[in-house]
Parts: sequence; structure tokens; C-alpha cells
Amino acid sequence: MSRPTKTSKPAKSPKSPSLPKEPLLTQENFEKELKSLALKAKEETWGKWAAEQAWILAQSGTLLTLAAVYSNVSLLSLSPVYGGIPSSILHTKGVVAACFLGWSSNLFLKRQLPVKPQQLLPLIAAYIPMMQFFLFKISGSLGGVYGPVITEALTSLPLLLLSVSCTATILDDLEMTPGRVQWLTDAMPGMLSFLFFKGAEHVSMNSISRGIGASFLQTRLGLQILLAGLYSIFAPSKLLLYAIPALLHTALFNVHVQYPYTTSVLNSTLTKQNWTLIDRQESLTGYISIIESAEQRFRVMRCDHSLLGGEWLIKSSRNGMPEPIYGVFVMLEAVRLVQVETPVPDSQAKAFVVGLGIGTTPAALMAHGIKTTIVEIDPVVHDFATKYFNLPKNHKKVIADAVSYAAEVARSDERYDYVVHDVFTGGAEPVDLFTYDFLQDLNSILKPGGVIAINYAGDLLLPSARIIVQTILAVFPTCRIYRESAQPTPEQIASDGRDFINMVIFCTNAASTVNFRAPVEKDFLGSRARQAYLLPQHEVDYSAFEAQEGDGGLLRRNDTERFRGWQEKSAGGHWAVMRTVIPESIWENW
Repeated sequence: MSRPTKTSKPAKSPKSPSLPKEPLLTQENFEKELKSLALKAKEETWGKWAAEQAWILAQSGTLLTLAAVYSNVSLLSLSPVYGGIPSSILHTKGVVAACFLGWSSNLFLKRQLPVKPQQLLPLIAAYIPMMQFFLFKISGSLGGVYGPVITEALTSLPLLLLSVSCTATILDDLEMTPGRVQWLTDAMPGMLSFLFFKGAEHVSMNSISRGIGASFLQTRLGLQILLAGLYSIFAPSKLLLYAIPALLHTALFNVHVQYPYTTSVLNSTLTKQNWTLIDRQESLTGYISIIESAEQRFRVMRCDHSLLGGEWLIKSSRNGMPEPIYGVFVMLEAVRLVQVETPVPDSQAKAFVVGLGIGTTPAALMAHGIKTTIVEIDPVVHDFATKYFNLPKNHKKVIADAVSYAAEVARSDERYDYVVHDVFTGGAEPVDLFTYDFLQDLNSILKPGGVIAINYAGDLLLPSARIIVQTILAVFPTCRIYRESAQPTPEQIASDGRDFINMVIFCTNAASTVNFRAPVEKDFLGSRARQAYLLPQHEVDYSAFEAQEGDGGLLRRNDTERFRGWQEKSAGGHWAVMRTVIPESIWENW
């Protein structure tokens, strides 16, 4: 019999996954979806708008910053040929004019120029060093007053004008909510741009001054090359090929670029005129160089368009001191000759010297055995004085601002028998170092019975000379004043229109009058110049410096702005004098 078969149960089919239930299309859900999509679209639109506005501001800010930095570099590039103060007289007016014209003519330039204005910026920046190179060669013809602004009008000001014009064009795309004051909204980009430019100009000048000369890119020409490169990055185009001739000239023929090849090219030019460049370096007080005249046999230290001092290359005796070319620095050494009630032996005396130059006076004080402190703001000046004018190393070196350091010493117990004040910069007196406040600090560091000698260089026809002498006499009542050379005739003064001279004011707190003892042989240090100039000769009466109505009283720390016009005039006279001391071509080939 066959076995009955089991009936098999049907297999269970796998459960299909349950699908999520779709929300019902209700009015509420529909409204939520619409709101979500609207919010997302709004967020994307605002983010894009914010990015676009930020990019516009970044472009305009970069362009204005580059223009502001170049404005300062242009001013620095002029100072070796025209001096710091003459270069700055019309600079600000030129900058304001270029900013105004650039902002107001942006649409005109955009329509009239055959290429985009931005593409011309790197080309102009690249050709500025070459243009300056040739314009400097005619600085004597252009003159010290208008030469700087003419040079800038053909170099940096067109760059500034076009930079501002491009900034205005870029900011046309900036969206601003007019509100109720439409005219204010229209004017706001221009006003804020100018404020930003001036702020960038101020900040960049401080930054440049702190680091100038530290590397090639921190020199005048190095900064110009760097800025041309940054302009090229900002506005790249095929037009940059046209900058190649300018770059080749700067690299091969521009002697202002400081590297060995261009220095040798410069010396080959100077040698034809019997001059030699020994060394050069840019620093915080200006372009510092050491140059020699083979024909006249002297060496000088130059700072921009001034001379800080010099020495004849031939000594009067084998063991004697070097012979200075300027008698005024020898006359300062007469601070030792002023008679006081209790004379101090040189071996026990201490001197505080403000301003170094080539170191003629402090070197002589040290040769007499006087313990000397030298306060000099520029480290390059001190290095060059040591290296090229044999400044002895047995002194206390203070590289600092004299105003701050003197105030610090005045608060201490340190006191000196002699103070020598010998400062000059930019073609005019540095007024901060002639204020009543600073002179009071110098008076505080003088010992009872001490003597101070103050060298003043300036135009004696200007009120600034009277005010400074009156300020000195207010602090040191017992003084005598001496010119470096005899007073010129009235006819000569009328012809020159100035009486620019060095004079030394000797003062003491030890006696009712200033009298000098007769110098002896050891005072001359084996130097013929000291035999001729050590004892002051050309005295000036106080009456020449009597205060006049309109002078404004003594010079005080927060009241130096009134000197600006007088400084500018004095610096102009100094520029003309310097062009007679050294040939024009030497000043122009820096």
C-alpha cells in the first residue's frame, strides 16, 4: 500500500516594506512649503549680494591703499634731490587735486581711453622710476620750489588720479540704501574713500619709516618696484609687455637702485667729475651716503639734500685730529673754554651730545679725556661716523629720540658738565629739539656750573631765528651768540634774499657772563682748523634777536605748527646754498 503523502503548507510570501505615507496635500502644508522655499531663496540672494558688496569694497580698498603707499614713496624719492621739506610743500595740494580730478572724471576717462583704465595702472607704476631718473637730471632748472611738484605731476600724481578714478568706477556698483537723504548717499562713497586714503597714507608712512633700508624691498626704488608688481597683480593684462623697457632701464641703468652693479655704474659717472661714492644706505632720517672729492681732497656725509659734516683727507700732523671742513663743529668744542667758578678737569668731566653728524665735536671731547654720551636717532649715521670718520668707540652710544631720552635723564640723578646740542634736518631746524620744554630738560641734566653749546642753522632774517633765540634765553639767561663767519653786507643780504648761517649759542648756569679762557696748544689737538676756529670770533648782539609783535612768544611743545611756513622758506634757502657747495650732478646722482 502506498503511504499517504503529506500536504505541504504554502510558503509565506515576504512582507513588502511599508512605504511612508505621503502627507496629505493640505492648504497648511502647501503654505509651509512655499515659506520654506522663499526663505531659502532669500538667504541665497542675500549671501550673494553680501559677497558682491564685500568684493567691491575689497577692490576699492586695495586700490586706495596702493595709491596711498605710492604717495609716500614718491615723497621719499624726491628728498635726496630736493630735501624733505621742499618736497612736501606742494605735495598735499597735488594729492588733493589728483584725488578730486580722478573721482570726478571717472566716467570721462572710462569712455575716452581705448583700454580699460585699470590696465594702465601697472604701466604707469613701472615707468615712474625711469621718468624720475631723467627728471632729476634737470632739477637745477626746475628749481627747489616747483621742481618737486612738477616731477610728481609727471610721475606719481597721474597714477594717483587714475587709481582714484578706477576706485570711483568700482564703487558705482556699490548698493546703498538712499533713505531720506539722497545727496548724502551720493557723497558718502567719495568722502569715505578720501578718509580711507588719508588713513592708509598715515599708517603706511609710519610703517615705511620704521623699516626703511632694512632690505632691498624697503628702499625707495625697492618699494617702487614692489608697488608696480602689486599693481600688475591687481590689474593683469597683455599690456604689461609694454612695461619691459621700463623694467630693463630700472634694472640696468637706474643708479638709484642700490645693488653692486648700479653702484659701479654710478661711480663710473661720478669719477668723471673726480667724485667717488664710498657707501650709501637709506635710513629713517633720509638717504645717507659717504662721498669723496678727489680734486678737493675731502670726504663728506650726506643726508638727503644736506651735509652732516666732512673732513679733509690730509691731516696737519701725523698724530693730530682730522681736519673738519666746517669751522662751526670746531667752535662747538669751545664749550670747554668757558670760564666757570670751579673748573672741572677733563679727566673728571662728563659731556652729553645731542646729534652726531660725522662726530667732529664728540671725537674731540673724547680726545681730551671727557666721558661722553652721544644721543643719535639714526643708527646708520652712527655706523658711518664710526666706519668712515674714525669716531672713537669709548663713548656711551644711545640710539634714541633725544626728546624722550633727555626727559628720561632729567628724571634721573645723572648730570653732566657739558651739553652740546647739534641737530639739523631736512634743510631747517627740527623745532621739537628747540622747544622750551626740551631745553628745560637739558638745563636739568646740567650740573651746577655747567655749560651748554647750541648750534643753530637757519635763515636769520626769519622770525623763527628770533623765537628760538628768545626761547633759549628764557631757559639759559647767561649766553653769548657767535656766527660761523662774518655778517654779510646789507647789499649781499638784499641780493641773496637770505642770511642762512650756522651760529653757536654758549650758555652757562655758573656765572653772570660768558667768557672764554685763552686756548693753549693741547686744546688744538694738533689741528690747524682748531687753531683758526676754536675760539669764537664773530659775535652777534642780543638786539638782533629782539622779540617782535607777531612772533607768537616762546616755542613750546604743542605750538610748533606756526613754524611750518618759516621752515619751508628756510629749507628753500638751504637747498640753494647746498647747490653751490657740491655740484648739481652729485646731488642728482644719489
